[in-house]
Amino acid sequence: MGKVHEHIGERMRTWLLAQHVFFVATAPSGPGGHVNVSPKGVGGTFAVLDERTVAYVDLTASGSETIAHLRDNARITLMFCAFEGPPDIVRLHGRGRFVTLYDEGFDELLGRFEGGLDESRGARAVIVVDVERVSDSCGYGVPLMSHVGERDLLPPFMERKGAEGRAAYRRQKNRTSIDGLPGFDMDPEPPDA
Repeated sequence: MGKVHEHIGERMRTWLLAQHVFFVATAPSGPGGHVNVSPKGVGGTFAVLDERTVAYVDLTASGSETIAHLRDNARITLMFCAFEGPPDIVRLHGRGRFVTLYDEGFDELLGRFEGGLDESRGARAVIVVDVERVSDSCGYGVPLMSHVGERDLLPPFMERKGAEGRAAYRRQKNRTSIDGLPGFDMDPEPPDA
């Protein structure tokens, strides 16, 4: 049976950190626009900062819906499912913000990931969620699946691009959301542009 928790306790924190994948849901304000759900799962990129705050490393990728929606209204939900062991689903509802690689405090946030951040190649921001509601539900309908390993594709791909290549990629693919909202538009134009 589902339960609402007052905060992220130690047992839940341990469980959250043990999950190999989670899902991030955001949506623009108003009746229009697209709801976005993004899977996240590169090892070491999720952290519980305290009993009401979590964060994850936002790696450079082909879209920037989460950042665009956070700029618009800050609403965000993270959902974790147990694919191994006892069934459980945890949802963290809250208000999100992002700290980009160009912002003061970015490196300090990266240092908050437990045991040291496993992966920061291609990081464009850290998404910080101030959790307002913590709930769990049974997870009886979630299938059992085994974690075989990481797909070591995105971080090496971004590493090969180098800093300027990643910035050019973000300028090309991350400036606006699919609905035309401002996305990750922080990368400066190259000097010869």
